[in-house]
Order: sequence, then structure tokens, then C-alpha cells
Amino acid sequence: MTSFDPLALVRQNLAALGVTPAGEELEQARAEGFLATALAFHQLATGELAVEDLPDLLRDRTPLPAEIPSLPGSGPDELPDILALASRLRRGETTSRQLVEQALQRITSEDSTLNAFQLVLADQALAAAETADAELARGIDRGPLHGLPVALKDLVDVAGVSTTAGSTVLARRIAQRDATVVERLRAAGAIIVGKTRLPEFAYAGSSTNPHYGPVRNPRAPAYDTGGSSSGSAAAVGAGMVVMAIGSDTGGSIRIPATYCGLVGLKPTFGRVSLAGVFPLAWSLDHLGPITRTVADAAVSLAAIAGPDARDPRTRPAPLPDLLAAARAERLPVRVAVLCSSGGEPLADPEVRETLEPALDCLAQAGATLLPLDLPELAELRVLSAAIAQLEIAALHGPLAREWWSRYGDFFRLRLLGCFAYPNWASVVAQRLAARARDRFAANLAEHGCELLALPTTPNTAPRLGQWSPRSSWLTSPFNLLGWPAISVPAGIAANGLPVGIQLVAGPWREDLVVAAASIVERTQPGRRSA
Repeated sequence: MTSFDPLALVRQNLAALGVTPAGEELEQARAEGFLATALAFHQLATGELAVEDLPDLLRDRTPLPAEIPSLPGSGPDELPDILALASRLRRGETTSRQLVEQALQRITSEDSTLNAFQLVLADQALAAAETADAELARGIDRGPLHGLPVALKDLVDVAGVSTTAGSTVLARRIAQRDATVVERLRAAGAIIVGKTRLPEFAYAGSSTNPHYGPVRNPRAPAYDTGGSSSGSAAAVGAGMVVMAIGSDTGGSIRIPATYCGLVGLKPTFGRVSLAGVFPLAWSLDHLGPITRTVADAAVSLAAIAGPDARDPRTRPAPLPDLLAAARAERLPVRVAVLCSSGGEPLADPEVRETLEPALDCLAQAGATLLPLDLPELAELRVLSAAIAQLEIAALHGPLAREWWSRYGDFFRLRLLGCFAYPNWASVVAQRLAARARDRFAANLAEHGCELLALPTTPNTAPRLGQWSPRSSWLTSPFNLLGWPAISVPAGIAANGLPVGIQLVAGPWREDLVVAAASIVERTQPGRRSA
């Protein structure tokens, strides 16, 4: 191939859209590393591909399992936050109205500092709480979330209110219909108290947002929550809601969950409908819950999962009994423990050290731990980021001429990198992704591993206003794979900040990641239970 000049491609591709970025802006994008993914992709693309290597988009990324075996044993009966509150509601010890009023009071008292909420729907929430109480009084029980306050990331549509996606461009866009996930939460009786903040168009691993400000970490307010489900994590971490919906395109549920000492569950691609959710990258986006406990994540996912005629990406895969999985005491499976993904160090030393007791507890529960090098992860990371950029360019390209000057500086710099690709890049990226997927799966299968354990992030939470592209290096491969992944607190690093362990299984095996995460959770000091 000829020499590769990403800035020339940026100029060429944007010129075709009628956009002329400033020269100093282009040089800043180069200097700050926003063209790094395109450069790394170009190196991969210069390798050999066989003619028969099909693009990933023509294959079944997440084949449905023949059956899912049950996990042995039943652990403690302590009730996590959601089930404990559900039990109190049904015993008449509290009401939905009281719980929602408490949530709104906490938002009023704490959100001026944290900046978690984009929009609070107080009147709607109180009216819904009255309905929930009346239904329970009549014997209508919609499940564990009935009457409990929850929140949504502000790229999820709620009929009659705006969906900003963290931008000012969409600030006046009023949703005409609830997203499917909102319909399902309402059907489960959950009370939506508001919509949470995010970086502009969800394209950052931090809470950076020039329009609405950053979101402070409730565990350490001088530090960032991470992104892009920033406000969702802060709202849960501060006790404003029992659960918040986040989206995850490269780690945006798992990163803030880790930084805030919470549980973040990214399900299998196709498990949860994305209808009515403003996209970042169509083939990589996932929706899932951020909660305080693993069992809370399990019951929340059960409420929102399932096929949807509005979203052809969804699949009719049976959902395992996740609450039973959360009570599993034994885990008789082989667990690959990631030693290296090739290239740079896996994680900061304090992160690696903090994970050791969590790995030990998996072994004590019957897991066989197998240290493993997985160099395919580095390739999957580059390809996941490249495919995201190609899809972001496809989404924003037709809008760029009208919106360019209204984008924030940070998003605009990142967007420049999305236009640094030649016209053949999309299909080549998909072909490379298929090959990397096969090699990664074959490596795990060769060693008989059903689970993978690794740090969620290479580092603990950065200080407010700081951002590192490394934050998603260990999470983004699993968006491309579409496999389920959970982050659960694994301890506190020497710097006093939370560390999360990420547990990954094959398609549709959310039960395995939930079981393993619950075993880790039980060993943590101050574990939340009733």
C-alpha cells in the first residue's frame, strides 16, 4: 500500500461533506492522538487476508446455544437492595411514594455537587408512584422493580421530553414514543425519576462535556465518574436510584461502574433492544443496568431483556435464571486469567495487585484458574475502535455541515479521527474482525475456558477533567465480540479508589458472569445486603 496520510483523508472526506476544518484543529487532533486508531487500523489492514475471509457482518456473531446448564449450589439468602426494598413494599413498611420522595430529596440535596441528572421528572415520577402503590393495594404485582426509583441515560427516549444525547444540537428534540427499554421498565412497575448526564454523543470514557459540565464521582468528588454512562453511575453510587440504565459501545457501562465502585452489566449483543436509543455505533451499542449489587443487576436485566420487533438486532435467546445464578456457591469451570494482550502493560501495578484476592475467591469456589496470553485482544481493541469510528462517521457525516460549529471542541476533535479512513476501510475492518474473533474464540476453546477474568480498566478513576483513551482498552473488545461482560468491585487500590474485575463469558451466558461476580462480591468488605 502507498504511504498513509490520515490528515489528507480527513480533509478529503470532510470536503465532500462541505466541511472545512481549521488547520490548527487538524494539527491538534494529530498531536493529541485522535488519529491513532486510524493509524493502527492501517497497520492491520496491510496484512494478508484470504479471499474466503468473510466480513464479520455476514456471520452470526452470537450463535444461540442449544441449552444452558444450571449452576450448582445455592448461596446465602440475604436480599440485595432491590429485593429488600421490594419486600419492604409488600410488607407495608414503606410505599413507592415515600421511596420516590426520598430519591427526589436526595437529588435535590446532592446533585448540585455531583451533576448526575440532565432532567428530573418529579411530577411524572410521583404520579407513577401513586399508581404503583394503588396497584399493589389491589394485588397487582409487576415484579421486583415495582414502585422503585430508577434513572435513564439521556440518550434513551421518553415520550414527551427531550433526548439530548449530551449535546446542545439535540436539546430541543422531543421524543414521540418511549424507547422499548422504557416500555419494559414501565411494564415492570419501575418509576423513572429522570435522565442522566453523559459526554457529548456518548463518545468519551470520561464525563467530559463542555455544554453541561462533568459528573463528579460520589466515592471521591475530586475524581471523575468515567463515561460515557457518567450520570447513571453517579446516581446509583449516591443512592439517588436503585438502578440506572447505561449504554455501552466500548465500555461505557463497565468503566463508570468500576470507577464508582458499582456493578455494571453489559449483556450479549441482541439481548436488550436499542429501539428508541440515540446511537453511537449501531453494531457495537449495548444497553444494560448499573446497580449496587450483582443480584440487582440480574433482576434489572431480566426486566428489560427479550426480542423486540422494533429492533432487528435482538434475538429470541432464552434468558437463564440470573437470580439463581447470583446465589451460586460453586463455580466448577476453567477461567482464563488474562496475563497479556500484547503490547503495553495490562494495567497499573496497584490495579493488578488489588485483583489477586478476587481471583483467589474464584479458585476457592471451584474454578480452575489458567493464566493466559491473548494477543488477539489488542487486535480486537483496534478493530472495535475503528469500526466505531467508521459508524460514527456514517451517522454524523450527513449532519456535519449543519452541526459542525455547534459540536463541542472535544467531540469535534474526536470526530476528525472518524474521517481518517479510505473508502475501502469498512469492509476490510469487518473481515479483520471476523478473523480476530475466530482466533480469540479458538484460543479460549483450546484451553477449555468458559470464563475470562481481567481488570475492567487499566487504571483507577482519573481526576475530574482528565481523560485517557486507555480506559476502554480492556472493555471495547467485548463490544465487538458481542459477549456478555460484567464489572464488579474487587477491592480498593492503594490510592483509596475502587478497582473492578471484569468477567466475560461466551454469547448468552450471562448466568456465568453473574455467578462469578456474585462469588467475588461476597468476599468484599461492606458488601451491601439486607
